[in-house]
Amino acid sequence: MKKLEGFMHGVNLGGWLSQCDHTKERYDTFITEKDIEVIAGWKLDHIRVPVDYDLVEDENGNYKEEGFAYIQKAIDWANKYGLNMILDLHKTFGFSFDKGEEESGFFDNEEYQERFYKLWEQFSTRYGKYRDMLCFELLNEVTDKDYCDIWNSISTKCIERIRVIAPDIRILIGGYHNNSIEALKDLKAPYDDNIIYNFHCYEPLIFTHQGGYWVAGMNTEFRMPFYDSYGNYDKYIADNLSMFSEGMDRYDPTQIIGVEYFENLIAEAVRVADERNVALYCGEYGVINLAKAEDTLEWYKLICSCFDKYGIGRAAWSYKEMDFGLVDDHMKQVVDEVVKVM
Repeated sequence: MKKLEGFMHGVNLGGWLSQCDHTKERYDTFITEKDIEVIAGWKLDHIRVPVDYDLVEDENGNYKEEGFAYIQKAIDWANKYGLNMILDLHKTFGFSFDKGEEESGFFDNEEYQERFYKLWEQFSTRYGKYRDMLCFELLNEVTDKDYCDIWNSISTKCIERIRVIAPDIRILIGGYHNNSIEALKDLKAPYDDNIIYNFHCYEPLIFTHQGGYWVAGMNTEFRMPFYDSYGNYDKYIADNLSMFSEGMDRYDPTQIIGVEYFENLIAEAVRVADERNVALYCGEYGVINLAKAEDTLEWYKLICSCFDKYGIGRAAWSYKEMDFGLVDDHMKQVVDEVVKVM
């Protein structure tokens, strides 16, 4: 299996140019050069920068130069501090993983798809020259499995158009169920040698999203430790989750969760990557700020030991706020240990 060299240990800058109120004040203050210096001081090798189309397009698809300037600023800061970068289109016109964004129609509307292709042509023209330190991520977290075939078609066409302008920049692509491991096998075979398969991993979701107000079926008062029996995990899942999640049926219910859980979880991703000779990258993983910090550290230790074993690059979610912030107050006692393993 290939490795995505230079993108092994990273962090997301969620909430800066995406999932935000899209004001100049937000762009200018949420993340500053000082934050990039802090990340470099953690000895990480890259940042993942989510951006929404709102940053660089108005509702009619006209481009906003001031928005592109913030992406350029991120690239310049990364270069200054010796970091690589992933440019992630977190929301495109007509689609967002977050139904609250009220974006719809992308997978059925060729005009919206053309707008998506043209935006990536813009990114390629402006930033393709940074291929040594920059990767493109086509779209964050396709949701429904029903989109699988059309997403394979759209992503292939997008890659073809990028390749006319940026023939060898590395491109990340993930699949349905919010970049699930399950979806990797259903992605088309890599278009060329510079395609990376991307997945997200917040499992066990009942632990990493405990009490999350946006999680379907979740009791917002629910809390749990990380080290608990598989039997209790199953009970917590049954009581609090009505969305897709990895269950615990294969384990002895009296056994305490351990590294074998993560080994089994990523085995399918490793199998597909080996079979297709493609690098794997985990673009998001992390623990909600409602979990105890010491439990969060233990989760990071186990999942990252598996990433290291198989040479899987990754970026933790998220640097600041967004319900998962590494530099937020609740993580102060463990953040130095977390960044050593993530």
